[in-house]
Amino acid sequence: MTATGAEAGSAAGRTPGRGRRVILWRHGQTLWNVERRFQGTTDVPLTETGVAQARRSARLLASLKPDAIVASDLQRAANTAAELAALTGLEVTHDEALRETYAGVWQGLTHEEIVSRFGDEYTAWKRGEPVRRGGGELESEVADRAAPVVLRHAEKLPADGTLVVVSHGGTIRTTIGRLLGLEADSWESLGGLSNCCWSVLGEGARGWRLLEHNAGTLPEPVLGDDD
Repeated sequence: MTATGAEAGSAAGRTPGRGRRVILWRHGQTLWNVERRFQGTTDVPLTETGVAQARRSARLLASLKPDAIVASDLQRAANTAAELAALTGLEVTHDEALRETYAGVWQGLTHEEIVSRFGDEYTAWKRGEPVRRGGGELESEVADRAAPVVLRHAEKLPADGTLVVVSHGGTIRTTIGRLLGLEADSWESLGGLSNCCWSVLGEGARGWRLLEHNAGTLPEPVLGDDD
């Protein structure tokens, strides 16, 4: 029998014995996203489209009955988180450790400008080498500051609780890589997140597992031999 959308949402909401779950949710669209400018720690606001994305996604994530919300203090993430808080009544905890990667002189440049001016540096980064893009942070340093925040808040959850982390694409990718125990040079294989999409980590017998990546609809329960 195929579950309806409501049934699937309920099943994905609170399943006894499921273990803790962390939903890492990227912020909505900004003008710099549209212009393909590297934002980093620059505090760029949401566009009207970004606000609409946040409201739509918040309605979906609210049905998963989150227990806590923690967010980057940059306004594009904080305002995205506020849409979910308004629906759930939860208070948002803001933490600057969840900010996007600081990328020095790359910040504010378009993708084409970065490739043109810093081609060797860009290519080395894409190969998975440790690179201080624009003289900024290493990806491993981003994981060093962000992953402990996620774990600290996850540890406060009930046994089958759900934490929503509202952050940025690069920070989410590096945090997932760290929590899954992947080598830093392989984090790029996780791929990017679209605006207001999310990834889901579930607590398993051998640590955290990636259950959903770059999702924009409610996750369905896993049924079958791999459950």
